[in-house]
Amino acid sequence: MKCLVTGATGYIGGRLVPGLLDAGHEVRCMVRSAGRLRDQPWASRVEIAEADATDAEQTRKALDGVEVAYYLIHTMGGGGDFADADRRAATTFAAAAGEAGVGRIVYLGGLAPNEELSPHLRSRVEVGEIFLDSGVPAVVLRAAVIIGSGSASFEMLRYLTERLPVMTTPRWVRTRTQPIAIRDVLRYLVAWASVEKEVNRSFDIGGPDVLTYADMMTVYAEVAGLPRRVIIPVPMLSPGLSSHWVGLVTPVPAGLARPLVESLRNEAVCREHDVADYVKDPPSGLIGLREAVELALRRIKEAKVLTRWSSASTPGTPSDPLPTDPDWAGGSLYVDARARRVKASPQALWTVIEAIGGEQGWYSLPLAWHLRGLLDRFVGGVGLRRGRRDPRRLRVGDSVDFWRVEEVEPGRLLRLRAEMRLPGLAWLELRVLRHGGETVYGQRAIFHPRGLAGHLYWWSVTPFHTLIFGRMLRNVAVTAERDAPSPENS
Repeated sequence: MKCLVTGATGYIGGRLVPGLLDAGHEVRCMVRSAGRLRDQPWASRVEIAEADATDAEQTRKALDGVEVAYYLIHTMGGGGDFADADRRAATTFAAAAGEAGVGRIVYLGGLAPNEELSPHLRSRVEVGEIFLDSGVPAVVLRAAVIIGSGSASFEMLRYLTERLPVMTTPRWVRTRTQPIAIRDVLRYLVAWASVEKEVNRSFDIGGPDVLTYADMMTVYAEVAGLPRRVIIPVPMLSPGLSSHWVGLVTPVPAGLARPLVESLRNEAVCREHDVADYVKDPPSGLIGLREAVELALRRIKEAKVLTRWSSASTPGTPSDPLPTDPDWAGGSLYVDARARRVKASPQALWTVIEAIGGEQGWYSLPLAWHLRGLLDRFVGGVGLRRGRRDPRRLRVGDSVDFWRVEEVEPGRLLRLRAEMRLPGLAWLELRVLRHGGETVYGQRAIFHPRGLAGHLYWWSVTPFHTLIFGRMLRNVAVTAERDAPSPENS
């Protein structure tokens, strides 16, 4: 089948694409920026269509000739208008799919109980209804907590359990839910490209275990070899306070944690398993929570996390590319540029550059970077704890703490775009240069201010640049020299 996948830069979509390819399907990815997929290992095997789901003409062209369209676009976080944005995008996509003669839309939504829903879960239900009423046959898969290496739900479970041996928790930890392993989610999604029967309905999907969030933390602790956790419910913690609490303890920022927390307030248990009439359960059965946690931890240990919750851009973070015109008409650009000769090979220097951030750190004043991350989380930013998908390799679109990889030229250039809360746009460039036969490390911090606040911000932090960026320059060079000195430069 010819399949179109939206959200291919996200957690689910980035794993669905290779799954469809391995099953023998043709895949076209619909993304707003083709560059975000450039470094994906499967990029050369897919078509890429640049389109915004709210643009009817672009979406119609992207859907031309497609038989099965996967809609994996969600607004996680964002402002109060997220429901309207989701509604507008889904309506536009459904209409375009009808005009293009698409045979089936497959949508992954949330498992919704028959009671008052949170705003985000209500929006997921509405999007599913838009597709079911569109005239194009649609399959709406409704899942609760998805457990897999790198998923936001798993990261939240992991860090809450590992960091808090004794925790006072909101009432939602006693709410029953039915988690599902990412492998089973992907198995369902891939299978619906081949189901021949015409279907237009929703299906509840979940794993074999029904348990409370407190039970899930207990299972995680057992699998991870941790002492039993003491959980004390506190009834007065609202979803807003809970999301800030989650944001402080885990890498998941409060803006993203809130819809996850709100979804846990309601019991999320499958009311039917009719999906098995179309996609048979595997002979060994669906993956239980314990096995799902074991698989996720193994992936993390082996550094084989294919996608993470932070793979998708965080709403509200900057996305403007670095201006390349030195006389850019967009306004002032402040630059802190530094360079240093390195007595090591270019490859040794590049190895250090590409491993920067995450557990490795930033080679200067860890406390200062930590405090900056805390400040960013305090004002609603992503903070410094997102870490890295892979400890040694980077690709365009990866998140690295509160940066995102905007450009990678292996062996030459790493450009990071800041996603912290700032009165402007910021980038950090790390380069490997050659000068007179010697290796040179080049480093640039670039800032485009917005308004007077932006200018004041730059000048207020300029005195600290020598401490931060000067030490970073020196320590990156020293690390490269220490780890792999170059005989010809010794």
